[in-house]
Amino acid sequence: MDSILVTGNGPLNGQIDIAGAKNACLTLMPATLLTEEPLTLTNAPRLSDIRTMTTLLQSLGAEVSSLQDGKVIAMSSHDINNHTAEYDIVRKMRASILVLGPMLARDGHAVVSLPGGCAIGARPVDLHLKALESLGAEMELKDGYVHAKAPQGRLQGGVVEFPIVSVGATENVLMAATLAKGTTIIRNAAREPEIVDLADCLRRMGAQISGDGTSVITVEGVDRLNGATHPVVTDRIELGTYMLAPAICGGEVELLGGRIDLIGAFVEKLDQAGISVVETEAGLKVSRRGARVAAVDVVTEPFPGFPTDLQAQMMALLCTADGVSVLEEKIFENRFMHAPELMRMGAQIDVSGGTATVTGVERLKGAPVMATDLRASVSLILAGLAAEGETRVSRVYHLDRGYEHVVRKLSGVGAKIERIREE
Repeated sequence: MDSILVTGNGPLNGQIDIAGAKNACLTLMPATLLTEEPLTLTNAPRLSDIRTMTTLLQSLGAEVSSLQDGKVIAMSSHDINNHTAEYDIVRKMRASILVLGPMLARDGHAVVSLPGGCAIGARPVDLHLKALESLGAEMELKDGYVHAKAPQGRLQGGVVEFPIVSVGATENVLMAATLAKGTTIIRNAAREPEIVDLADCLRRMGAQISGDGTSVITVEGVDRLNGATHPVVTDRIELGTYMLAPAICGGEVELLGGRIDLIGAFVEKLDQAGISVVETEAGLKVSRRGARVAAVDVVTEPFPGFPTDLQAQMMALLCTADGVSVLEEKIFENRFMHAPELMRMGAQIDVSGGTATVTGVERLKGAPVMATDLRASVSLILAGLAAEGETRVSRVYHLDRGYEHVVRKLSGVGAKIERIREE
């Protein structure tokens, strides 16, 4: 099992190219199931989760090709010959549930295993199922599988009212509604940039969608969708993660392709902590204004609030801040599993329920640590960049699900980091 060895060695300087968004691409790929014509995605990230989604789509009969060193994904679903998403594939990734809406909308039936993914708390699919039921779908849970069908062979427009904001469920029902008969109104919809990106792609395919980016989305169903070519939006979580590298180490790094509108709430917190973020023609340039960052309080919220997927990385920064910071996690339970590992490096963290209190120390110390999930793994790497001595992060297979070429990107700006291959 591979590990990553990080040695703290001072400021970072240079440029980092930000990839296309993992969470956007994993949503855009199932959209191929909505049409018999080709769908091509550009600016795609090269990640293990993308390979898993490729395998899933191919198992359903879709043709999926990786071009231009993986940055272009060419898909065609002209011959969907299987409507069962098997457990052996779906268990690896929760985003697999996103094939349910498109298959149900196009062919009127689908069987999808209940999904897997990072162990960061309950993320039930009931919101997905209830939303699709609002469009006339009939659901049955049997032997760990969702058996879904549209009684008349086609979904019907309806009103979907989410009790809580759900990005995945919004994406699933948004795709399904494009081919439903009549008008669908989605209330309390997620507002994330990935939702807007999906809606943009679906519009390129001929869908009639308005209101994306707000809490109410309206979809006028059409009889068929066509093919399209669509660029995947910049990965705002990778962007935020690498913005924290010069914040925690010092120096100045330009993030190519970065946009403040994707992570406004995060940038506000960086400003409060004493981090300068300047827009450039190519992206965002980040540097630390003082020798030590200031403590700040963070509450994770749905977009446009502070992203839960940047909470672990922000905690790594605040471990060396001047003062006491309080981080409140309101999206997922069990998302402080990185805290004990940071404490092995000398961090002072007290976790109580969904709140973590971090008392900053002047310097962390390198230590052997273990990644517990995707975002936790990269938070430990960031902490290692600012620590005295060597930090060895094990179980980095989590990292491969969401970050491409971490070692190359960080070493390119001066970090002392290497991947240790183990047989």
